[in-house]
Amino acid sequence: MTTLRELQATIDDYFPEADAESWDAVGPVSGDPSRDVSRVLLAVDPVSATVDEAIEFGADLLVTHHPLLLRGVTSLREDRAKGAVLARLIRAGCALHTAHTNADIVESGPTGVIFDRLGIPAAGRAPIEPNSRRPERGIGLVGELESPVTLREFAERVARVMPATAGGVRVAGDPDAPVRRVACCSGAGDSLLAHPLVTGADVYLTSDLRHHPASEAREQALLDGRPALVDVSHFASEWLWLEGLAERLRADHPGLEVRVSTRNTDPWTFLVTQ
Repeated sequence: MTTLRELQATIDDYFPEADAESWDAVGPVSGDPSRDVSRVLLAVDPVSATVDEAIEFGADLLVTHHPLLLRGVTSLREDRAKGAVLARLIRAGCALHTAHTNADIVESGPTGVIFDRLGIPAAGRAPIEPNSRRPERGIGLVGELESPVTLREFAERVARVMPATAGGVRVAGDPDAPVRRVACCSGAGDSLLAHPLVTGADVYLTSDLRHHPASEAREQALLDGRPALVDVSHFASEWLWLEGLAERLRADHPGLEVRVSTRNTDPWTFLVTQ
């Protein structure tokens, strides 16, 4: 059997907590380190739907990308969402662990897997914001497709590799414009819109783009010619990498049963078109 402590050490080997951004909250959240772990569920969000799934699966550990306790709380009362989630996990004997920005920066993290799925070769990739400890890694990536495609074709390729969500894939730019150099930041990436590696790309693929930053970026693109913008669901952009993590955990702990959550935890449930 594998103990929770041993499994958490493995996860920290993959994604050292020291590599996380200073504002982040990663690593063990709850659970007895000495307890045995036989089943693990991997998910993007620590929310009621994935807690339901973990309990139904009989998981001893839920590993999520997003932190439950990113901002301080003063109560775990169960008529509040965070208290209810944590209490249910504790009662079910299911520990909680988070790998967030410490996982974002590695080659097998969310952005790297998006590039893999889009067919962007590993050679020539570079981080947008290098990590202070390991500058060869970092938040976001830039890289080049093996051959150019139109913006419409690129967006359609993105739609094919991402899990379906109500919001779909939003695009800003000329659908016939050529795309070869791609910048990408999984999750919320509008803070990087003005970064030189982003403005130097043909397209920027990210999530959660707000009106004013996106509008200003597009107005500048009218003068500079790029980048076009492709906006996808935050959940979708950070779900793809979980199967690779599951495979690594199974290989390093052969007795472990590891499952990737199939619950769509994007907060939007349907779209009304006009």
